Amino acid sequence: MEPIRVTAVSAGLGRPSATRLLADRLARAAERRPADGERPVETRVVELRDLATDIAHNMVTGFPGPALREAIAAVTEADGLIAVTPVFTASYSGLFKSFFDVIDNTALRGRPVLLAATGGTPRHSLVLEHAMRPLFAYLGAVTVPTAVYAASEDWGGSGGPDGELAARIERAAGELADLARARPRTARPAGADGGEEPDADTVVPFEQQLASLGLD
Repeated sequence: MEPIRVTAVSAGLGRPSATRLLADRLARAAERRPADGERPVETRVVELRDLATDIAHNMVTGFPGPALREAIAAVTEADGLIAVTPVFTASYSGLFKSFFDVIDNTALRGRPVLLAATGGTPRHSLVLEHAMRPLFAYLGAVTVPTAVYAASEDWGGSGGPDGELAARIERAAGELADLARARPRTARPAGADGGEEPDADTVVPFEQQLASLGLD
């Protein structure tokens, strides 16, 4: 049974990074989602911190290096995407935006995307709705209903591993896995596995995808 491919993009700058931690937890939650007999979820994480120089070079020259080319393929060939950014100046980070700027603006059309962000205080949580969701709407992606924001205080106390943050992670990851499973599998690019070029116009209507989650 061919797995559902989910790629998590982490734009965290530090090591360790709360952004990477959130990306990892969301990816693991998506892996736990399938029930008996359903296609398993296979995840990988793209760490943008390691690609910062390649991204800047690509923006100047228009040509991605090998590592960036592999990261772009991991995103554009995935059945679902987890996009996680730290909040800087009330918006997503420059590194996060620059990465999606070097991807063809039709490559994510119809792709289910889970939005997530990290920040110092809860007041930055609106970045999910006022910055990230419009960005992916422009790219033609299908953002899942539940987005996840984690402030510093959410990593402990009532919002910690057994609290509200954990519940939101599970709910959002479940929505992503369900939408990715319902989305028709497009052919992979020629050379990836001998298939044809993907048809960017093969899109499941948004209402149908929401209906699969019982949200119509």
